Amino acid sequence: MSEVLEDGDIYFLYRPRVGERHVESLDEVQRLLIVLHPWHGRRRLRLLVVGRKRLPEIDEHDRFWAFVDTVVSRPAELYEALRPHLYGTKTRGERFQPPARPVAEGAYCVTRHDDHTHLAYQLELPRRPGPPQHELRIEPEASYVVTVKNPQAPSPPGVGLRGPARAELPADLQERFGTRRFAPLDPPRFLDHAGVEMVLVGAAHDASTELGIDLDAEVERAARNTIFEDLRIGRAERREAPSLTARWQ
Repeated sequence: MSEVLEDGDIYFLYRPRVGERHVESLDEVQRLLIVLHPWHGRRRLRLLVVGRKRLPEIDEHDRFWAFVDTVVSRPAELYEALRPHLYGTKTRGERFQPPARPVAEGAYCVTRHDDHTHLAYQLELPRRPGPPQHELRIEPEASYVVTVKNPQAPSPPGVGLRGPARAELPADLQERFGTRRFAPLDPPRFLDHAGVEMVLVGAAHDASTELGIDLDAEVERAARNTIFEDLRIGRAERREAPSLTARWQ
């Protein structure tokens, strides 16, 4: 049996590569993004970036790096990070960064299980997953062992965040590591700090059975808002924002 440390809404999005106005496969994807919106406490919105542009393979117990990119209090601030952008470069002139596109949503839990922690979720939408969900490895239900990297510990060359991009944690969270390079995601307040790095390890397809939690009930408790309502995207902006679908956009 596991102890639920945090629960809330989870949203999966992908950011197309620069200049790609229409995505047809994973090759045109730049980043896989996850938004966690807790139901209790300060209810901050956390934007996570997952390495390798997809979730870890469950059966192979893949280990993928991820980090907290942005933490905001107001939905409008998060929408600003997800919207399209035009920017100039010296060599290629003006470049277009397409908006992040929603691909799945549901409910999540961070749980303590024995001496480690899990991030588990169950999808509410889309009802029937399609090619983007399959290629991004977004299962209808899954759990991942999650550990947080000590920001004061060195990283291998070419891996992880560097310099000021790394998190500066308050003393009570930094003390959780002691002399270790990694620690469980306990408390989940680690996620309230941009630059926190973590490792996700594929654990189980049936998270409810593995962890002894009722994810069906979590989904039922979830707010019935879509990502558009939760991020306060207005009607005029919704006409420009991609809708959640089981097809690449």
